Amino acid sequence: MELQLSPLVDFSHELADAARAAILPHWRTRLAVESKYEPHRAIAESPVTLADREAERVMRAMISRRFPSHGVCGEEFGSEREEAEWVWVLDPIDGTKSFITGKPLFGTLVACLHHGEPVIGLIDQCVLNERWVGVRGRPTLLNGSPVRASGVSSLRDAMLYATTPHMFAPGAEASAFAALCAAVKRPLYGADCYAYALVASGFGADLVVEADLGLYDYCALVPVVEGAGGVMSDWAGERLTLRRHAASKGRVVAAANRALHAQAVALLREEVAAAEGWRRLGRLGRGAFPTLAAGVALGFLLARLR
Repeated sequence: MELQLSPLVDFSHELADAARAAILPHWRTRLAVESKYEPHRAIAESPVTLADREAERVMRAMISRRFPSHGVCGEEFGSEREEAEWVWVLDPIDGTKSFITGKPLFGTLVACLHHGEPVIGLIDQCVLNERWVGVRGRPTLLNGSPVRASGVSSLRDAMLYATTPHMFAPGAEASAFAALCAAVKRPLYGADCYAYALVASGFGADLVVEADLGLYDYCALVPVVEGAGGVMSDWAGERLTLRRHAASKGRVVAAANRALHAQAVALLREEVAAAEGWRRLGRLGRGAFPTLAAGVALGFLLARLR
């Protein structure tokens, strides 16, 4: 695998460099913003700009020229050849809301998947000139130097990040996230992919828990977090892969260490199971009410007749 990955790692840097060149001319300019709607998601509306589209277009063109048999999945232009052995997953600007409001906490995400497993992940923050690269079997690098996650091991001491509390759908997701917020030291919001980079770097962030994510939102983050000694999975504790995307439901947990990850996953599982159990009980109750009412009425009538 090592011999195969090295040229792909170099190419991921080329992709990120090209995305930078497309994005930076639009930074803090008067840029037209369009809305795209995905009604099945908790946050149905999201912004898109010329910078998003230009950056993804140039990366896809480079992949097509260099590796025509590889698949591509991108936020702006969809998927091609997802069944290929190698698939590139691209988010040209993860955190477009930050980008259009002049906040440098967005990032370009480049992932390379082998048989659906993320093996290379790159987070590029072009304004701050910071680039994290994670490669399976290697230490995660920030601008060429190794970094290490070094968070706390207890939820009560943990600093938790999520992009926004609105990303959790009403019901089980929102209830589980609220319980997690109550269990940690402090919840924080608004960093998008940058939060995962902070966890991987050991800068003081301990945990990221999110939902409603697309494949392009998290694939690049997995090798970065894991290469720094952290743990990343879905809410069930299962690996995040192309094949499991539907089962994972866009719900992710990234923790600085195994102890913290295990506590977060256990709490989320318990809260989701409880919320879904109450919902099923409610449906059962509504279905059983007519039968129950009829039985009570019949019993009352028989008592009168006696």
